[in-house]
Amino acid sequence: MNFIHVLRAGLLTTVQDLGRPGFGSIGVSPSGAADPVSFRLGNCLVGNLESAAALEMTLLGGTYLFSRDAVVALTGSDFGATLDGEALELGTSIEVRAGQILRVGPTRSGARCYLCVHGGVVVPPFLGSASTHVLSGLGGYKGRPLQDGDILQIGPAAEPFRKRRIAPRVADLLVPRKILCVTTGPQSDWFSESSRRLFYSATYRVGEQSDRMGLRLEGPPISQRRRRAMITEGVSVGAIQVPLAGLPIVLFVDQQTTGGYPKIANVIAADLHHLGQVRPRDEIRLELITWRTARSLLIEREKLLASAEAILQ
Repeated sequence: MNFIHVLRAGLLTTVQDLGRPGFGSIGVSPSGAADPVSFRLGNCLVGNLESAAALEMTLLGGTYLFSRDAVVALTGSDFGATLDGEALELGTSIEVRAGQILRVGPTRSGARCYLCVHGGVVVPPFLGSASTHVLSGLGGYKGRPLQDGDILQIGPAAEPFRKRRIAPRVADLLVPRKILCVTTGPQSDWFSESSRRLFYSATYRVGEQSDRMGLRLEGPPISQRRRRAMITEGVSVGAIQVPLAGLPIVLFVDQQTTGGYPKIANVIAADLHHLGQVRPRDEIRLELITWRTARSLLIEREKLLASAEAILQ
């Protein structure tokens, strides 16, 4: 068997895959990689299925010792990784020899970096997924972020090492965007035209208390036409709730599955991976587009990601 020995776990490192959608009716959020595009590309680089479990590091990476030879790739944001002191290239498959030490430092750009390894990280599935939901202590490695001294099993290798790089046209998908596209939310008409105009023209700062559950936005408050009670209803990833104080909250991958605040808008599916790279104190803006455009953008992205041969050099 092959193992990763966690010498230093970093700030918030968890095992993730592409999540467990479909369980919102029983109160289980989808979880999964905060930046699923970087995650999927990382697995393609090492020859895995795109849903294979990997490590998600947030703001500060970790230090890892490999017990046997392995093939790995780092994707997402640049965390200044080194292998036995030699700098590693982001978005490239790499051979790691037994006993070598991979160090992943603090972020130099966005919020998250992914460590994918050929064979995937092996953990017991919960509701069909390896993803960690930290708040409830479910999934992943013992239901928690990694700690110093943890030992992770790697699945068996299925093919020999092959050098792969992300093609330039696909790499453009990974360039962080701070202008995020949204569609109207189900309670958009609860807000006056002037409030909606303010919402779409304002620059919001991401609050320090933002996490995988939601991004708390700081900026001009958005007021409702009139205050009214709302029956709690199901909510989706990317929904933008506006509490009574008027400061929006963007629900994210570990979000609660129901909410009682009006939703003025929803980040489109094609832009959700950009949310995963937004850091506290970053500034973002929100751009309203039509449902038809949102669908076209998602189809265009998925066509680009549909073939490993098309996306990898």
